[in-house]
Amino acid sequence: MKIKWFDKPQKHDYPAAASYLNLTKSRDEAETIAGELKLADMTEFAAKDIFRASGLSFLGVSNSHVEHDTAQIIRGEKLSPLLLYRDRVSGKLIIADGYHRLCAVYKFDEDATIPCKIV
Repeated sequence: MKIKWFDKPQKHDYPAAASYLNLTKSRDEAETIAGELKLADMTEFAAKDIFRASGLSFLGVSNSHVEHDTAQIIRGEKLSPLLLYRDRVSGKLIIADGYHRLCAVYKFDEDATIPCKIV
């Protein structure tokens, strides 16, 4: 099954990323990172590599957000690219926006190439 993607993240993804980043960063820092993500070029990485770099666990099908994104894939609807941040302090990759989409895609193909922006 071919997974379809928008050409760029949706406008609402950036405030969502800032909100998530604000949990571990100051509000100003989170907003700055979100602004940098808006300006970043598109790139792509394999789903399995994003998981490995982030250190996060896979969310199963029982997660309602993963179920929603899985249904979008099955219906052939486009998904929004991921927003990623390389945390310079911890050395970890932070999925600022798109964790549930990543999990949904991974269910179909762990080698799938996922478009994203990264700073």
